[in-house]
Amino acid sequence: MEPVNGSLRRSILDISRKMLVDEGFNRISMRKIAQKVGCSATSIYLYFKNKDALLHSLIEEGFEKLYEILSALNHPDKSPARKIEDYCRAFINFGLNNPEYYEIMFQLHPKHMERYPVEKFRRARRNTNLFMNALQELNDERMKSPEDARIWANVFVANIHGGISLLNAGRVDSRVEREKFIDTLVAGILAGSGELKLSHQT
Repeated sequence: MEPVNGSLRRSILDISRKMLVDEGFNRISMRKIAQKVGCSATSIYLYFKNKDALLHSLIEEGFEKLYEILSALNHPDKSPARKIEDYCRAFINFGLNNPEYYEIMFQLHPKHMERYPVEKFRRARRNTNLFMNALQELNDERMKSPEDARIWANVFVANIHGGISLLNAGRVDSRVEREKFIDTLVAGILAGSGELKLSHQT
């Protein structure tokens, strides 16, 4: 029996997300997804014109969830350094707590997928822009230009991504305590930008 109303679209997205991670983009089809969901392939096409559109929706959904979390930390009474640290930790927590979304957002790159729409990419970029805006608030000569802050923001995200990817893949030395690894990762990211340091350091 097919799910009804909005629950069908939700079921399609949730099951597709798992299938994409478990089986890969090229090994799943709309028909296979429909079988897992318990609906007809025709029903899926009511919501998504093709498999690429379905993947794009999952990517967009992941970035929207991440932005909702990060933007909630953008309080005007916080120092720029504290904002950046909070963004780093929230980003890491998101990646660790949502490994399927994270893989689809950052690591799934099918060779023959349609190009991700420009307007969706611009919305996804809002996450990095939060880092960039906080960096521009710093009293640091290296951050005076938006382009400089943009480069640093992308370097920060690249470092965060590396840590998340290693943790999710189980590639961090088992002798290293997880929380200490995360603390040191964040400290290293902050140290890369002048006077930034962990909020609990003196």
